[in-house]
Amino acid sequence: MDIKLVDSELKVMEVIWREGELSAKKISLILDKDIGWNKNTTYTIIKRCIEKRAIERIEPDFICRPLVNKEQVQEFEVESLVNKLFSGSVDSLFASLVGSKKLSDAGIEKLKSIIEETGAED
Repeated sequence: MDIKLVDSELKVMEVIWREGELSAKKISLILDKDIGWNKNTTYTIIKRCIEKRAIERIEPDFICRPLVNKEQVQEFEVESLVNKLFSGSVDSLFASLVGSKKLSDAGIEKLKSIIEETGAED
C-alpha cells in the first residue's frame, strides 16, 4: 500500500502504532503533552490520515485504528527516497551511507550480516 504521509501525519501514526487503537481525544492528549499540539491541530491531522486511508474512524468515541503498519510506511518511504535521490539504485544509497562515515563499524557489520541473510549477491 503506497501512502505518502507527511511529518505531522507520521507523529499521529507513531502514537497509534505505539499505543494501539485510541480515541482521537487520547491521541490529542498524548500529542499535547509530547509536542504541544492543541486539540484542533491533532484532529485536523487525524482527519487527513483518515482521508488517506491510513486510519479508520470507529464510532462511538472516535476510535482511531491504523489501516497501515509502520513497516508498510517505512518500505514506501525508503523506496521513494531511493527513487528520488538515488535514481532507484539501492547500491548508491548504501555507498552514500558508508561513504558518509555516519555508520559505525558495528553498523557496517550489521548491514553485511543483513545482506548475507537475505541472500543478496555482491
